[in-house]
Amino acid sequence: MGLNLFVPALLTGLFCYLGAIETPWLLGMSGGFYVVGRPLVAGLLTGIAFGDIRAGVLCGLAVQGVFIANLSTGGATNSEITYASYGGIGLALATTKDPAVAVTLSVLIGQTFGLIFYNTRMALYSFWNKRADDAAERIDDRGIVLNHLVYPQITTFLIRAVPVFLAIYYGKGLVDWLLSSVPQVVTDTISVLGGVLPALGIAMLMGIVIKEKAHLIFFFAGFVLMAFTDLNMIALVFIAALVCYIYYIATNNKGNPSSNEEQNTYSENDSAAYEDDDLF
Repeated sequence: MGLNLFVPALLTGLFCYLGAIETPWLLGMSGGFYVVGRPLVAGLLTGIAFGDIRAGVLCGLAVQGVFIANLSTGGATNSEITYASYGGIGLALATTKDPAVAVTLSVLIGQTFGLIFYNTRMALYSFWNKRADDAAERIDDRGIVLNHLVYPQITTFLIRAVPVFLAIYYGKGLVDWLLSSVPQVVTDTISVLGGVLPALGIAMLMGIVIKEKAHLIFFFAGFVLMAFTDLNMIALVFIAALVCYIYYIATNNKGNPSSNEEQNTYSENDSAAYEDDDLF
């Protein structure tokens, strides 16, 4: 391992801390959780840390597909996306650099260790909040700052950065051993499942976004154009924008009969104005 893995693991742990929902350093949730905490950005940053941006982005794309429809309802979450992103992608880049392995590790870490540390953080924050309330009752400015900002951020750093660093630095050997020791059928199964999970995430997102089954036609049309033509993503975006505009105009005219009636009234008045009884 040595220094070659120490620095990337340390940077990945630091990025995991900066991408947490409770860290204020990157404009709070706007630049932290919703930017640095996303798997796609995590893949880029982790790729920079490991010196392989291409592999990092590919792993980030695969993990983003899995968690693209991840929702937190009422404060409850089924997977901690920041741990999943940096822990899974970091371990994958430290070992095989395979996006399928990154997906498998991300799901495993996010739904097990990630949730454990997430709930631990919430319990510890309750302790600091109680101390901050007591300090406010005593009008203790220093106690309010320490218990509301300093101690919680130290807690977050220890719970996020340290576990991710240790998982990558010491988990590389374990992952290598598992991948080399388990039967080939198991590793093939992991690769297949890792490739299917992003499709499952996109399907979940479609279930949320698409309200009418007829809209699936546009999805399949785009898939066919992407798969069987030489169109790149930019050209496909322009075609999609054009189709959306035409569909918008068509649905508005269809759903607004008053405009059609007004148009017919105008046409009748115009014809009456130019009509000459002597000619007919």
